[in-house]
Amino acid sequence: MNPYLAVIDIGSNSARLVIYQQINSQEFHLIVEHKSPVRIGEGAYLKNGYLQPLAKERAYLALKDFTNIIQKYPISKTLCIATSALRDAPNKLEFIQWIKKELNLEIIVIDGKEEAKLGAIAALYLLPIVNGITIDIGGGSSDIAIIKNSVIVDTYSLNLGTVRLKELFSTQKQSIEKSKQYIKLKLKLLPTHFKANTAVSIGGTTRTLSKAIMKLQNNNTQEVHSFNYKIEDYQEFFEKILISNEDQLGKLKIPKSRLDTIKEGTLIWQSILEKIEANEVISSSVGVREGLFLQDINFMESNQSMKFKKPNN
Repeated sequence: MNPYLAVIDIGSNSARLVIYQQINSQEFHLIVEHKSPVRIGEGAYLKNGYLQPLAKERAYLALKDFTNIIQKYPISKTLCIATSALRDAPNKLEFIQWIKKELNLEIIVIDGKEEAKLGAIAALYLLPIVNGITIDIGGGSSDIAIIKNSVIVDTYSLNLGTVRLKELFSTQKQSIEKSKQYIKLKLKLLPTHFKANTAVSIGGTTRTLSKAIMKLQNNNTQEVHSFNYKIEDYQEFFEKILISNEDQLGKLKIPKSRLDTIKEGTLIWQSILEKIEANEVISSSVGVREGLFLQDINFMESNQSMKFKKPNN
């Protein structure tokens, strides 16, 4: 039987379970995909990073469901990683030990540079990318990698995330302006050699924007993977998002599930694109989870592209 591998990704905004089956040396299938909006970072950014009780409870219940699903499949290995919210949390060890005791699940907290690298691995081997910068905007951080001549040459992680911004500034007057100032300050930390014509969008926020653009274009295809657009053509669209109410956001094809953080995400996205001087975007439906899978099976050593299929594709 071809091996099955489970990956759990605990982000600041949501937790996801995916189960992959490797078919052969050049192909793997997504067998199972589950998402839970646990918001483990909720409340933490105003409490010095400490994970809050309700958020921890939501995460525990989601992980319990995930482990029950995993038991239904012939899994050869389970990898569970956590990103920004846990790496920032002073009380992360308490949470990790609790999950280990109750669910026998080992959580590995990865740093931002590793997170950026995993996203770039997925883009490099599952998209037609030779040169570009991958940008993964999450709830707590934005993780960025440079690809040159089909090689990942550098990575960087910024403490810029949708949930982080929302909690820090949403209750303040002129929250957009305050957010812009905060983003500008953080982007000063990004090394000057992070420049590229092509930006690769990774993660839920930028995927939402790409899907909205596709719908506005009356694009009949449902596959966002490899969809591309010129940034200058959609600057007005991005600006409309920032000033729109919920009804107006719906008309801009933003789904209800993203209404609460899409403005923060769009603001971060615009700012990073300007900083790296990109002029086009290629969209990715793969990211950290696929990168972790490819890294685990040592696929990068083969120096070839790999085919990735979702169910019923």
